[in-house]
Amino acid sequence: MAQSPQRGRIDQRLRKRADHLADSMPPLLVEAERVAQTVSQGVHGRRRVGEGESFWQFRRYQQGDPATSIDWRQSAKRVPTYVRQNEWEAAQAVWLWRDGSESMTFQSHLGTTSKLRRATLLTLALGSLLLRGGERIAFMGLDHPPGSSRALLEDYALALERGLVEDHHSLPPPADLPRFAQVVLIGDFLTPLEDVSAFLRGFSADGVAGHLMQVMDPAEHRLPYQGRVVFAGPEGEGEVLIGHAEGIHDAYGQRVDQRRDDLQDIARSAGWTFATHHTDQPAQTALLALYQAIAGSQR
Repeated sequence: MAQSPQRGRIDQRLRKRADHLADSMPPLLVEAERVAQTVSQGVHGRRRVGEGESFWQFRRYQQGDPATSIDWRQSAKRVPTYVRQNEWEAAQAVWLWRDGSESMTFQSHLGTTSKLRRATLLTLALGSLLLRGGERIAFMGLDHPPGSSRALLEDYALALERGLVEDHHSLPPPADLPRFAQVVLIGDFLTPLEDVSAFLRGFSADGVAGHLMQVMDPAEHRLPYQGRVVFAGPEGEGEVLIGHAEGIHDAYGQRVDQRRDDLQDIARSAGWTFATHHTDQPAQTALLALYQAIAGSQR
């Protein structure tokens, strides 16, 4: 069947618009979509408690449950009162944030990318993966309410590219998040441990759960340098001259391991999860770990 001239012109305009949008999309978002697509092939949707129509399970009645949720037939069989729980169709929001501070720009000869680029890639890819699963997402530091539209992801990517996101500190800006929300923080967490602990305790007290993903360059994990080396602090801490860098390898490694353990303890005490990712490792590995952590905490 021959195509009408009008239909042909419409299709041509749509193709041009699609090409324009693809050209204007930040390259890192395109890469993030590819990473998310790869991981999405190995994960499945999650069944969660909510207001959907599909039955999920029975549980005991709790104060505050609406009377309409009580299953009287099931309750008549047992002493406690039971309510029906259904699958969650209106997904709970997951709030995302990545560290954009100066220390994140570091990249050694061992890393395949900078910490900042990898953290940004993981944040965008995780947002894409969550949207594919029907989640509502929001970005801390961006003045947008939670949503389930891909446009939110594109707005965030463009805002990052234009420097319009408040993420230049080692921890997110203060935020009043809804109770039972989830937060994912991606950064190097080189800020003082007491600051991290106080930040997580505040969220935990409000019923907010979350996940820390520490992104490190391989050279930060195990010092690869030899001989006389000058180490400069990336955020104005000054410089330190080490005459024989190989002589501090063991002590440095012990300090790094101890800090990682301390961060893990801080996260665990707040009810959060913690994982470390090195920039010479595939981004898909960290993305899958984050997605599984979110899925596990929402069961």
